[in-house]
Amino acid sequence: MSSVYARRIGVLASASALAALTTLVSAPTAQASPPTPISAAAARSYLATVTPAAEGSLSGYSRDLFPHWSTVSGTCNTRETVLKRDGVNVVQDSACAAVSGSWYSEYDGATWTAASDIDIDHMVPLAEAWRSGASSWTTAKRQQFANDLTRPQLIAVTDNVNQAKGDLDPGKWLPSRTAYRCTYARMWVQVKQYWGLKMDSGEKTALSSVLNGC
Repeated sequence: MSSVYARRIGVLASASALAALTTLVSAPTAQASPPTPISAAAARSYLATVTPAAEGSLSGYSRDLFPHWSTVSGTCNTRETVLKRDGVNVVQDSACAAVSGSWYSEYDGATWTAASDIDIDHMVPLAEAWRSGASSWTTAKRQQFANDLTRPQLIAVTDNVNQAKGDLDPGKWLPSRTAYRCTYARMWVQVKQYWGLKMDSGEKTALSSVLNGC
């Protein structure tokens, strides 16, 4: 663990330190977000049809097999598009880089005013997708998945939180902000359903537990 990582994890864990951070401000009164996911009822209905399957191997996996970030318009790529979409009062320069704005991270409830503190999370991580069926896809299909702006597959969140999530599924990781877990589960299920990706038993059980409380 790097010293920077350890320092910022400690900061996020301390309410008093949070108040002292100059880059952390109060949550905005309104913020943009990914596309609205399917309802909890629809997610539960889909889960009822899922037969759990063991995860596949990571053999042969590389993030390069999921090309991202793709150009969306002009000089703007998918990452920059999500930063603009999920932020408040975001100003971009001529290269489409976000130079100011604020971002509320739904996973942990933190708000940041520097784009460098934000990662764009793949709701269903690329490695998880590989183990769940994407290993058999064409590179073009994997590129579409990695840059999917139509489904709730991409979301701007605190970078360290995204790194802590890694490639874990909901059976092993859920947002610390419990108020968002229902939405998170709905998003996860929709992405897996649309892309035809498998679920293992622990993943399905965790999703069902969350959704039954929605």
